[in-house]
Amino acid sequence: MSRLTAEFWVHAYLQRLKLLEIPAFVVKHGDDTAGAVIVKLNTLDGQAKAFQRGFDLMSGARRWDVLSEGAESEVDEVIARQKGFDPDLWVLEVEDREGRHLLEEPGLAD
Repeated sequence: MSRLTAEFWVHAYLQRLKLLEIPAFVVKHGDDTAGAVIVKLNTLDGQAKAFQRGFDLMSGARRWDVLSEGAESEVDEVIARQKGFDPDLWVLEVEDREGRHLLEEPGLAD
């Protein structure tokens, strides 16, 4: 089964957020075809959560796992380390006081 390119997925995700008027932007542009994606949720109260795509070995399903959560500065440090390890990495930031990120929506884990 063919997979979506990272760039296509990012643009589709940003559009889905835009439709619900949830601000989001690309912090770091990664590899267009196969770059991994980290989504940082900034709740604008000094707290944040970073998500990365994971894989459930039992079911074979993709899912979004929490990479880091807590003070925004600490989450930013974790993301900075990940960028150092992976030059192809995409980093997106979603800003929503209600904590909406839509990653649990159908089609966004694929």
